[in-house]
Amino acid sequence: MSKSTAIIIPCYHEGDRLNVEAFTQFITTHDDYLLCFVNDGSKDHTINILNEIKSAAPDRVDVIDLEINVGKAEAVRVGALHIANNTQIPIVGFIDADLSTDFRDFKALVHTLEQNEDLKMVYGSRNSGDADNVERNPFRKIFSNIVKAIINLILGLPIADTQCGAKVFKREIIAHAFDTKFLTRWLFDVEIFIKLKSHFGNQNIMNHIYEQPLLRWIHVDDSKLGVKDALQIPYKLLSIWYSYNVVGKVA
Repeated sequence: MSKSTAIIIPCYHEGDRLNVEAFTQFITTHDDYLLCFVNDGSKDHTINILNEIKSAAPDRVDVIDLEINVGKAEAVRVGALHIANNTQIPIVGFIDADLSTDFRDFKALVHTLEQNEDLKMVYGSRNSGDADNVERNPFRKIFSNIVKAIINLILGLPIADTQCGAKVFKREIIAHAFDTKFLTRWLFDVEIFIKLKSHFGNQNIMNHIYEQPLLRWIHVDDSKLGVKDALQIPYKLLSIWYSYNVVGKVA
């Protein structure tokens, strides 16, 4: 069966956290999927673990090994551009390596995208759905709410959760959302929405994107986003706003 969906998984020092069994079980039972791992300059044994997963289904697992660490945004972009060369794959998405969003929810996002011709992207939301199944650190939740308020001011769109690490989109979107490097390593999701808003227009964008509640989302400890990075988020968001709205990065 030809592969219809590709999942990009950026990995940085994930050697001790990757759930080899979960990835292997999924890809060996879903021959219509392709897993595209991007090793983001890891110095541990991540690449060995990725090659182990690939050995279970060599034709359904791609491993891109970057020599230096470029950040999650660029790692996802590299994966997207790699998939863009495969004309057999009409749907592309990305999830976090820790599987905080599981395959069941990812497949649900894909199903929604496939059922609606007008939709170009479906993105997960941790802010709605069954709250009992969403486990979040209280401090992170407060900080996330502050960041969300700033993002809402920047985007001006009715989006509850821009930062969920699970998004799927039709292949044609790659040319608009991933054409140039992102300004930030961690807030590229915001930039994706800005680029799509510019492409579809302020009045039409919500007809082409859809926010879908996740049934399960669990924050996994040992986040790669440190305290120093977190404190810089408001400044980075201001930089994004200035670059795209004042300087006019997006044509």
